[in-house]
Amino acid sequence: MYIDLNVPVPVVADAAPVQSKKNKGKQAQQPQKEQPAVSFTPAQLAAIEARIDLLVYLGYTVLALNQTVQKKIDPKTHVNVVEPLLARLRKRSGVAFLKRLTIVLDEDSEKGFGLTTGNASLVAPYDLIALLPTTATSFSLACLSHTTPSPLTAHIITLPLTLPRLPFNLKHTLVRTALKNGAVFELPYAGALGAESDAASASAGGESGAGAKRNWWAAAREVVRVTKGKGILVTGGVANQADLRAPRDVGNLITLLGLPQNVAHDALTKTPQSLILRAQTRRTYRAVFSEPTVIIPEVSSSQPAAPPEPTVAAEAETPPPAETGPDKMNGKKRTRPDDDAASAVEPLAAAKPAGKVEEQTQRKKRKAKGPGAKGGS
Repeated sequence: MYIDLNVPVPVVADAAPVQSKKNKGKQAQQPQKEQPAVSFTPAQLAAIEARIDLLVYLGYTVLALNQTVQKKIDPKTHVNVVEPLLARLRKRSGVAFLKRLTIVLDEDSEKGFGLTTGNASLVAPYDLIALLPTTATSFSLACLSHTTPSPLTAHIITLPLTLPRLPFNLKHTLVRTALKNGAVFELPYAGALGAESDAASASAGGESGAGAKRNWWAAAREVVRVTKGKGILVTGGVANQADLRAPRDVGNLITLLGLPQNVAHDALTKTPQSLILRAQTRRTYRAVFSEPTVIIPEVSSSQPAAPPEPTVAAEAETPPPAETGPDKMNGKKRTRPDDDAASAVEPLAAAKPAGKVEEQTQRKKRKAKGPGAKGGS
């Protein structure tokens, strides 16, 4: 299963409603949640249909339609153009479509780019959130703050690889933190071919043609060196149908960056698949999946249960059992077998000293009679 998580959508004019001056400054009692109508021209629809057909023919089964937003998410002007586009696309069996939002960060975005709790309802319809930082401060915020688990987590960090030089240094601390939090670094192969890139790369000031290829290969090698080949996501980002490539061709192309063949293959299969699963945690953040139930196992008849041990208090309160029998009735103490053995040994022990005394008495009498008494007898 090959996955392409960067299929640019056609750019449409903002159709957000303009607030009238008469009601300016007044809060509406019942805010309207209806999205303004987004219209696509027949040429735009035909182009995106042909591009999707070619991607399916090349072997891709999961496609993410990418919408690009400049600077920040503004609730007054933001319009979701992916959902109306999916409603107008032709249904295809065996192909899954995802919705992706890419935010291009610049100097104006350092104060905040809209990923706040108040705008959670605007971000919730998207399956994936990506950030494209163009300054050192925005890159630090993207790696440290916006990759932690939350309903507004950004799991994709894409870099302006077609610029003559990266506008910031790829510090190992920031990159390791982002990878530890589950984020991935995106490498769109459109720049490697010098092709016409998507709106995100064009808005970041990227070049095209031979200059774009030279810049892309130099910057991509630096990304692979810093990440050590971990957390690399390869996507298309191609706006022109003629620049699309098959998954195995892209894998062979990425091996020129120094990646092993299996890692280049995983960048198109396993890495995006695990990314999609992690991105679902935005909707289940701090949620209860099920209610645990305690099940007490039954004791089988072959193994009887052991009786409970009596407590100290129970032993103190329980009276001793009453003694019955003829010994108790006659007022005599009942003898034990040990007492009978001891009583039998006592006469033997007493008889032994008496025999010794008698022998000693006879010896004294013989000494008193003398030797003559022995011969006369």
